[in-house]
Amino acid sequence: MLQPLSTMLVGSYPQPEWLIDRARLAGRFPPRVRARELWRVPEPWLAEAQDDATLLAIRAQEEAGLDVITDGEIRRESYSNHFATALAGVDLEHPGSALDRSGHPNPVPRVVGPIRRRHAVGVRDVEFLRRHTRRHIKATVPGPFTMAQQAQIDFYGGSRELAAMDYAAAVNEEIRDLFRAGADVVQLDEPYMQARPEEARAWGLKVLNRALEGAGGTTAVHICFGYAAIIHVRPPGYSFLPELAGCRCDQVSIETAQSGLDCAVLGGLTAKGIILGVINLADHAVESPELVASRIRRALPFVDPQRLLIAPDCGMKYLPRESDFGKLQAMVAGAQIVRRELATGAAGAEARS
Repeated sequence: MLQPLSTMLVGSYPQPEWLIDRARLAGRFPPRVRARELWRVPEPWLAEAQDDATLLAIRAQEEAGLDVITDGEIRRESYSNHFATALAGVDLEHPGSALDRSGHPNPVPRVVGPIRRRHAVGVRDVEFLRRHTRRHIKATVPGPFTMAQQAQIDFYGGSRELAAMDYAAAVNEEIRDLFRAGADVVQLDEPYMQARPEEARAWGLKVLNRALEGAGGTTAVHICFGYAAIIHVRPPGYSFLPELAGCRCDQVSIETAQSGLDCAVLGGLTAKGIILGVINLADHAVESPELVASRIRRALPFVDPQRLLIAPDCGMKYLPRESDFGKLQAMVAGAQIVRRELATGAAGAEARS
């Protein structure tokens, strides 16, 4: 059993400079199609190099003291293209175009036939992670709503909703396989539910619940304001969050550090675990444990500590490794401060004052 205020990554951790061209990665929006030119290691040795770098990410998380470990998404060029470009029904040789969440056109997979999962995509990654840590592990998969937004739909009569339902079926197959491979938590990344709230309210929950149907383990859904390294302005609150009360997921992952989110909105998610983002990734400076603790306390009037998990805001891969490691150590220390306060009743009294 996990302790209250257990700590974890959202998903990514920095890839080493010897593995990927981090300057080129940071100078563009996350790729939606394959971007093999980002890798520094030639193809014959790339998989081995990615495994070595993944071990470094696992050990860094363990050394920092995290309770739940990811593989750092080290083998991915972006959070979504690793899975989205592995599916049938997509023409990768002739990409399409779609607007990213900043309103700029971006090359994307072009859907030309029925979306189907050809094979398991992340099972080997979960098996590798399971072999190399004894802690709880989390796997991440792009959500069906977001993948449908990050594609040019030339099939399904151009309907994103119909395409998303087949994306959801493919994600559902993947989730089941990831749990069978040993994942303790599987998280679906759905940032475009925040970016495109009208469509999300119209049909987003339907496709998300299809993806989570009969999952067979603990599931989370992550929504965010976009990578701090790329999207610099934060709105005052989420445009799509209370609606996730109707989602089949067990946990909801959000950001609060950079945005200073009013955590009162979490009061409507009483049946969900909350993965609370408390590390600001717009600033390379390492927070003090006391600052992290203060960000955690903001949620306590609205979320029972037994349902609260602690994470950074998303996008750690864009920061220097030394900065990220220090931030994770501060995050763990901040969680420990609040955990001790809860044991004496001090944190709840301070949060209410």
